[in-house]
Amino acid sequence: MTRHFFLRATLALFLSLGAGGLSLAPACGNELEQPDSTIGLNDVKGGRLLFKTNRPGRYLPAPTLKTDVRISVTGLIARATVTQEFTNPSLEKDAWAEGIYVFPLPETAAVDHLRMKIGERIIEGQIKKRGEAKKIYEQAKQEGKRASLVEQERPNIFTTSVANIAPGDRITVEIEYQETIRYDQGAFSLRFPMVVGPRYIPGTPVVMEDQPPGNGWSLDTDRVPDASRITPPVRHPGYGPINPVSLNIDLAPGFPLGLIDSPYHEILTIAEPNGRRHITLREDTVPADRDFLLTWRPAAGQAPTIAAFREQSGDDHYAFLMAMPPVGSERSITPVARETIFVIDTSGSMSGTSIEQAKAALLLALNRLTAQDRFNIIQFNSVTHVLFSQPQRVKPDTLRKAVRYVDQLKANGGTDILPALKMALKGEAPATHLRQVIFLTDGQVGNEDELFDVIRSQLGTSRLFTIGIGSAPNSHFMRNAAEFGRGTFTHIGSTSEVMAQMDAIFRKLERPVLTDITVAGLNDQIEMFPSRIPDLYEGEPVVLAIKGRALPSSVTITGMIGNQPWMTAVALSEQDQREGLSVYWARQKIAALMDQQRYGQDEAVTRQAVLDVALPHHLVSKYSSLVAVDITPVRPADKLLQTHAMKTNLPDGQDYQAIFGLPQTATSGQLQILLGLAALLSAWLLWSQRGWRKQVA
Repeated sequence: MTRHFFLRATLALFLSLGAGGLSLAPACGNELEQPDSTIGLNDVKGGRLLFKTNRPGRYLPAPTLKTDVRISVTGLIARATVTQEFTNPSLEKDAWAEGIYVFPLPETAAVDHLRMKIGERIIEGQIKKRGEAKKIYEQAKQEGKRASLVEQERPNIFTTSVANIAPGDRITVEIEYQETIRYDQGAFSLRFPMVVGPRYIPGTPVVMEDQPPGNGWSLDTDRVPDASRITPPVRHPGYGPINPVSLNIDLAPGFPLGLIDSPYHEILTIAEPNGRRHITLREDTVPADRDFLLTWRPAAGQAPTIAAFREQSGDDHYAFLMAMPPVGSERSITPVARETIFVIDTSGSMSGTSIEQAKAALLLALNRLTAQDRFNIIQFNSVTHVLFSQPQRVKPDTLRKAVRYVDQLKANGGTDILPALKMALKGEAPATHLRQVIFLTDGQVGNEDELFDVIRSQLGTSRLFTIGIGSAPNSHFMRNAAEFGRGTFTHIGSTSEVMAQMDAIFRKLERPVLTDITVAGLNDQIEMFPSRIPDLYEGEPVVLAIKGRALPSSVTITGMIGNQPWMTAVALSEQDQREGLSVYWARQKIAALMDQQRYGQDEAVTRQAVLDVALPHHLVSKYSSLVAVDITPVRPADKLLQTHAMKTNLPDGQDYQAIFGLPQTATSGQLQILLGLAALLSAWLLWSQRGWRKQVA
């Protein structure tokens, strides 16, 4: 009996994964939907999602989701409210639903408020330790109470769980966060990500006894222990887009505006008499399948050189300051011989427009090399390939070979960055050359921390520059990899941007770097982040967050541009008061604490240090979550609750078959499951055969 049960269980799991293709969703419903209350699979005509009921062969419409985003920009601070409306469209009286939605936010977002709205009632979320918040939510769920929970999986990936959505009912969850506006090359930019791209999940699948798995299409692995929480099920593009998003921005830049642009979405802009701008999407809603980006430039002669603000919260004083080094193009430029290692992602997630953008960018980069430079090209997917065994001088024959090599690149396989990263960093340039590594990738990986450790331990004298490719790159990985690598991060979202963006990054590569940056005037009782200011490139500002019981009237920032000293003084006492600086400082400190853990600090020490900052500032972090619970039970105790992992769109421009078809390319997890089950089945057959022989003997 034991052997027969094992065989049935193994075969059932094998078939649930799909004998003819890999099933991407957990056991939470079929790919298609039908608007009736309960239906059979033979009734499916297309267009809706389903989830299982306790009646064999009968299915119910799954919860639906729509999102409204409102962002208010004041100077360099953006305050956003993300409203997620979960609806249970079923008319079946017993179809109580729980919706679980994995979604992105900006990697620098400080999430500090949660509200759950049920009709006219509003329930404010409370910040708790993550484990405590999870217990409160689970208890409320079991008791039939409406509840919502917001958890951070990565700095740019969050999960909203909503329990006990009644049939025909809707529950609205409001999430508030704050972030700072980016300034680079004379332009301000605000990015709102809309979809979590499929991640490559390396490692061997494991079952964590001390934590329940998530609802993603990948199992947890020894190298990505939370893989099941960052891989939301993906809807096939052939069934049409889901998760509509509306977006409104109130822009008050604090100076006369020049050009306003949104390169990936059509927008409408209304000018107010006081200089503000109201910006909305041209369409009422858009599918959540690509990042939204808004950029604006000051009117001629209005570009800031220094911006500083203050805030007092209780007994603590906070300051935010941004100082702009002089523009490098106005200084004489001494050409520097460079050894440039280009690394290009040719995995399945780059299939479609992304690989064309990456190839165009790489070809443009090759044409910017000079005769004094050395170069090499590394491509990676499931396997890493290198063009030359050693970096070569730039000559007609080596350049022609490189161009032909790039022209023939195709996207296929997994996103195994680790071997390519190690290969790119292990070289050492001659003393006469500056070594630069340029990564072109969408960064869709789940093992970010593992890669950060390699960068920090093996960077040497290299500088690492990341170029994010595609409509929804993993900006958390891309930005932090460049920061740890003492380089910069650039995003190319369409082929029309390749020339302008590559020109911008090469202006940085070819111009003197502001190095050896220090801040004078702070005493030991003042905390500043970043505590060690990284190297800066042309067009990038020095941005600092400062906290203390008392702040100095001014600070002095010094550095070197080439071999020339640079200095600027910033007054703090005369600056305007501005809300939100304490939140920004707290977010920066939490990020610094998480970095210390990567350096080897004990996790228990990091957890407590993060909680000491996150809880008083009401911030969601890896160790703290927001939870909201209604006091009144609504679901009868004898009625079942169906859990549904909300599906996401495939990022625009990606090829579904290249990522999720056989062979598996976005993740190795499901393929390893099939291979493991095949091995288990073979072992059972061998065991069974031996047992039968013993009985015969």
